[in-house]
Amino acid sequence: MKKIIVALILFALDGLAMFLFKTFPGFFFPAYRNFSKSWTALLASFTSSFRIAVWDIAAPCLALLILLSLIIALIKRKNFLKRLSDLVLLLSLLTFLAVFGWMLNHYAPELSEELSLEVREYSYDELYETTEYYLNRASEYALKMKRDEQGHALKNDFYEMAKIAGSSYNRLAEEYPVFQGTDVRVKKLSLVGEYLMYNGIIGMYMPITAEAGVPGSVPNAVLGFTMAHEAAHRLGLAGEEEANFAAFLACSRSEDLRMNYSGYYNAFSYCFSALYKADPEKALALYESHDDEGAIALKTDRKDTSEVYRKYESPLREVSDQINDSYLKAFSEENGIQSYGQVVDYLIAWHLQKDR
Repeated sequence: MKKIIVALILFALDGLAMFLFKTFPGFFFPAYRNFSKSWTALLASFTSSFRIAVWDIAAPCLALLILLSLIIALIKRKNFLKRLSDLVLLLSLLTFLAVFGWMLNHYAPELSEELSLEVREYSYDELYETTEYYLNRASEYALKMKRDEQGHALKNDFYEMAKIAGSSYNRLAEEYPVFQGTDVRVKKLSLVGEYLMYNGIIGMYMPITAEAGVPGSVPNAVLGFTMAHEAAHRLGLAGEEEANFAAFLACSRSEDLRMNYSGYYNAFSYCFSALYKADPEKALALYESHDDEGAIALKTDRKDTSEVYRKYESPLREVSDQINDSYLKAFSEENGIQSYGQVVDYLIAWHLQKDR
C-alpha cells in the first residue's frame, strides 16, 4: 500500500508541475531549460559510452521480465498484488524522472523568440515563392550526391552520419545560445527500430537515458534531418515544429553536403505538402515544371523515400498516431501530430527574413 501511495504522490507532482509550468512559463524559463540541459548532459555522458542505445535494449527486456513476473505470480496466486504495486511504483519513478528532467520543456517560450524570428500568417503567394525556393535549393544539393548508374543516391553510412548529426548544432550555438548542449552522436535503434517504422515513427528521443535514436531503415534523403531532429529534442527543444525547424537550420549550416541536402529536401517536402493542400494543381504544376538534372535527382529520391515508407504501411500507424497525438496535446501542443506540419511557418519566415 505504501508503494502505491508513493506512486500516486509522484504522479500528482507530475500533474502539478505541468499545471504550474503551463500557467507561469515565464517564471520557470530559462532556468528550467538550463537545468534540463545540464541533467541531459550528465545522462548523455554516461550512456554515450555504449555504442547501442541503452533504452533500446533495456526497455523490451524490462517489459518482458515484468510480464513474466506478473504471469508467474498470477499462476501461483502469490505476491501478484505486491509485484503489481512494484510495477506501478517503477512506472511512477520513470515518469517523474522524464517529466522533471525534460518533458516540461514543452512549456518553454517559442523558438522564434530565441531566434528573433517573426512568425505570422502567410499568404498563398509567399508559400508558393518559398516552396519554389526550397525546391531549387534541394535540387542543387541533389545533384551533388553520389549516385549509382540508375541515378539512385548511394546509401549513407549510418554511424558516420550519426556522429555528424550529434554535433550538428555546434556552429549554430555560436550564434544562438539556445542550441548549446551535449553533442554526443545519435544512436541506432536496432531492437525496436523496425517496430517503430511500422508505427510511422522514424526517430525517438528517450529523456530517461538522454539518447536520440533513429532506426537503421530510415530513408537516405531524410536520415540526416531525422537525426538532427532527435538531437534537437536533446537540447530541450520539445515541440515538434521547433525540432523540425532546428533540424533544418542545423542541416543547412552543416559542412557536410549530405546534411545540407537532407535539410533542404525536408524543407521542400513540408512546404510542398502545404502548397498541395492549398492548391493541388498549382503545386503539381510547379513540381513538374522543374525538369533539370538536379530536379530529376530530387524526384528520384522522393520516389525512393516513398518506396521505403510503403514497405512499412501498417494498421499500427493509426494507433501510434492517436497515442502520439494525445501525448502532444497533454503538453499543450494543441495541434497534436499536426504540429509536425506547422514548421512551414518557420520555413517561410526564415526564407523571407534571413535566407535571402
